[in-house]
Amino acid sequence: MRRKEVVAMLLAGGQGKRLKGLTKTLAKPAVYFGGTYRIIDFPLSNCSNSGIDTVGVLTQYEPLVLHSYIGIGSDWDMDHRSGGVYVLPPYEREDGTSWYRGTADAIYRNMKFIEQFNPEHVLILSADHIYKMDYERMLSYHKLKNADCTISVIDVSLEEASRFGILNTDDDLRIYEFEEKPALPQSTLASMGIYLFKWDVLRNALLQNVENPGTHHDFGKDIIPMMLAQGKPLYAYPFKGYWKDVGTIDSLWEANMDLLSEHPPLMLNDPEWRIFTRNPNQPAEYIAPGAKVKNSMINEGCTVHGEVNHSVLFYGVEIGEGSVITDSVIMPQVSIGRNVRIHRAIIAEDMVIEDGTVIGGEREEESEIVLITSDNEAATNCQLSRFPS
Repeated sequence: MRRKEVVAMLLAGGQGKRLKGLTKTLAKPAVYFGGTYRIIDFPLSNCSNSGIDTVGVLTQYEPLVLHSYIGIGSDWDMDHRSGGVYVLPPYEREDGTSWYRGTADAIYRNMKFIEQFNPEHVLILSADHIYKMDYERMLSYHKLKNADCTISVIDVSLEEASRFGILNTDDDLRIYEFEEKPALPQSTLASMGIYLFKWDVLRNALLQNVENPGTHHDFGKDIIPMMLAQGKPLYAYPFKGYWKDVGTIDSLWEANMDLLSEHPPLMLNDPEWRIFTRNPNQPAEYIAPGAKVKNSMINEGCTVHGEVNHSVLFYGVEIGEGSVITDSVIMPQVSIGRNVRIHRAIIAEDMVIEDGTVIGGEREEESEIVLITSDNEAATNCQLSRFPS
């Protein structure tokens, strides 16, 4: 087999506990976003657009939907004879362990998969973030610096820095220290969890790390600090585009609302950088006479008889007469009855909202984001009431 320049390994096993009921039966990367997509569509599309045609997807928590969704990667134009998308669930080892013990362990246990392609470089990605990025540019930077590892970073505010893994660098952006969520950060360069390694260097680091009895099996806690201690050349790659960690209900809602800005920071309809997806085809949307739609994304198969303002509707949503939806995200196949009021909420897939239901606060400054799922415990911060229909 011809040697691959880059193999990408996509970490997609996260449970996403902070997304509560949305991830009760779904892995976090399979959560819906932006009216049409799932979160995993973004790193897969980035790989496709960047010319990376060999991707290992490492699954773990609730993998079945994700496995079925990805298939052989044809929807992302990756069903190539010399590459493709490979789903890599954990398997039982001789020592009795099965689940991946951490991010580094997930790669270590799939070294044979990587080695069959004999790559020069391995790109480690998270399937938990919303962004568009040209990995080919990162590769060019990585080779220019002759780095053993390049870590993509975003510049955050000093107030936010303590929430991230922070990289301290010299003027040439060579990394000399990695701090995990520092109380008093020295830098504002936050790791995006995107690592590009020379494969032979990463392979040796993984083999060394597994022999350490105190390891956390983690890139940020073990592999990166070990390489820095050994004096390896590690560099930060500044990323200037939109990037959002959608690991909480609030951040998922915010990222959807960002799409409705007058000048959206993330353009989903860019023909030069398509975001591919595998969602089912639906009939055209229907906006009834008398219905009102303003500054919203209304997707295929939706039927709107009421009013929708500054909201994202996934495919197959039905909204009854007299209902008003504002500042909300309505996931696929939701049925909303008549005279319903929904404000600053996320409504999970397949929910039925009965006539006269009120969800969310009256005034924005008093209203937290409401999550409605089939699990009553997931409806947190919920102002839910009824009025006569």
